[in-house]
Amino acid sequence: MHHTSAARPVRRPTERALRVGLTGGIGAGKSTVAALLAEHGAVVTSADDVSRDVVNPGSDGLAAVVAEFGDGILDSDGSLDRRALGRVVFSDELRLARLEEILLPLIAAEAWARMETVPAGQVAVYDVPLLVEGQMQDLFDLVVVVEADLELRLERLAERGMERDEALARIASQATDEQRRAVADVVLINSRSTDELKAEVDRLWRTRIMEPEGIA
Repeated sequence: MHHTSAARPVRRPTERALRVGLTGGIGAGKSTVAALLAEHGAVVTSADDVSRDVVNPGSDGLAAVVAEFGDGILDSDGSLDRRALGRVVFSDELRLARLEEILLPLIAAEAWARMETVPAGQVAVYDVPLLVEGQMQDLFDLVVVVEADLELRLERLAERGMERDEALARIASQATDEQRRAVADVVLINSRSTDELKAEVDRLWRTRIMEPEGIA
């Protein structure tokens, strides 16, 4: 676990939950870290889950996306074909920007509504890939970035069935590691064993979340 030069002392709020922004590039292992934090008792909201919910069949979000990109992004049952949409937007900066313009406000509003239900004294984690792109860092008491070596990320994405070219296009469409580090309080390296990552998360929980008055 690395503290960055931007690391801030964390003050635990008394009137609401402690808000932790968790981010990292695709394939870095955010979801694994989120699951480990949940084991400690954090309440996790996943931007990926919310992003699926806001484009469910019949939703205003899906209607807006179809109006912009056409029926070719729909599956045979009328639901969103996320892989087809990805092929349309992840190699075209203008189309990707338009998709984000449509969906990011819907995702942010729904995610924040869910986080606000977490009681005071607890820990609310928002697992969000586009924290930097959405300039959300100031919304959180603590920003945690997960990193992994590029080739390891590509291996993980291949295990999900993603072709190398598609994976590289998605990585290129996101913020760089340097941009994420610029807003991070803590960087977790997920290029080693699961046990080592768990130890890093345990330390994060102990030193920055449960005893958050300073930088340990």
